[in-house]
Amino acid sequence: MTFAAGSENRVGVVDGADGAELVRDVTPLLPAGAGVRQVIERWAELGPVLAEHAGALPGVPLGEVELRAPLAPPRDVFCVGKNYRAHVAEFGRSGYDRPDRSEALPEHPVVFTKATTAVTGPHADVEAHRGVTAELDYEAELGVIIGRGGRGITREAAWDHVWGYTVVDDVTARDLQRRHSQWVIGKSLDTHCPLGPYAVSADEIPDVAALLVESRVNGEPRQSAPVKDLIFDIPELVATLSAGMTLLPGDVIATGTPAGVGIGFDPPRFLAPGDVVEVSVTGLGRQRNRIV
Repeated sequence: MTFAAGSENRVGVVDGADGAELVRDVTPLLPAGAGVRQVIERWAELGPVLAEHAGALPGVPLGEVELRAPLAPPRDVFCVGKNYRAHVAEFGRSGYDRPDRSEALPEHPVVFTKATTAVTGPHADVEAHRGVTAELDYEAELGVIIGRGGRGITREAAWDHVWGYTVVDDVTARDLQRRHSQWVIGKSLDTHCPLGPYAVSADEIPDVAALLVESRVNGEPRQSAPVKDLIFDIPELVATLSAGMTLLPGDVIATGTPAGVGIGFDPPRFLAPGDVVEVSVTGLGRQRNRIV
């Protein structure tokens, strides 16, 4: 994790032993200036150091530190649209899709990016950007963190390039998404990519397909689906993205959102200032962001 110490970012390890969640500042164990992205890039070297020595460092209660996005910023945020069947249907019915009202499943992954300037912390305020958008929506997603980079990665080798996982809220300005043929503008407004709270190494997650992706708005359940329901699974996404394009350590792949987003309701239920959005994935923690 990344947490704030004044104006400085520090790297921490969350220790959940004995039911108490403690943050241990492991910055002294790392090379000068190293953040979580550098830890991931040098995991073969630094992972064993953290495993051996982090537990001996003093800990403070998790609630006493200010969490920032664990990768601040990541190198790239690649996003996948229309990757859960029920979401494809609700998106098609909404009229925001192109071609209009198409509920057909995609034949290939629908990929776009979010600007890294959109990345914000797991408990930070999310700006409504009134005057720019009037149709703000949420999208709970599993984020896959690339550890070992590469190009032309096969499905069979994909897991060797996955360092771990995080939680992503692909906050979306729907009116901008519909207005522009490409989705980048509608997906990239400042603070519209809450990330974290943690970066969790793959060895902590025995069965990623069993993880549940969920969201709540003002305490009301909105989304809930297991990762196994993805149309294009993680190996397929890694292989597709790396076909001719080099993936690098710290890249994040947001794998797609389940049904239950705001435009899935009739009429749509867009976010407004004062709303609180919670996004969680089993074993990866929970975000809680207020719209301001």
